[in-house]
Amino acid sequence: MDAGLDEEKRYYSIGEVAAMFDVNTSLVRFWEKEFDILKPKKNKKGNRLFTPRDVQNLKLIHHLVKERGFTLKGAKTKLRENREDTARISEVVDKLKMIKQAMGEIRKGLDASSEEA
Repeated sequence: MDAGLDEEKRYYSIGEVAAMFDVNTSLVRFWEKEFDILKPKKNKKGNRLFTPRDVQNLKLIHHLVKERGFTLKGAKTKLRENREDTARISEVVDKLKMIKQAMGEIRKGLDASSEEA
């Protein structure tokens, strides 16, 4: 997952961010309170505006908590102690997921062509 980032956008709404990670907006707000690396700006209405950096940080949190099963305390410790390693592992996992998806599509194509023969 490239976290759905648009190279042109400077800010993302909480709804957009929640959709990127397929989570509820309440979870994004909760993580914001729990992790001090998340610091979305707020507009005059009080709406959260997440920067691409915030989205990348959310990606790391999501990877640790949802994909690897870390507790919040464990995820905080991991990010504090070895953020770069966590980022690299998250990138590798994303690439492997894309490869798996591509191979699944190839397999479907092969299955469909063998049924036609």
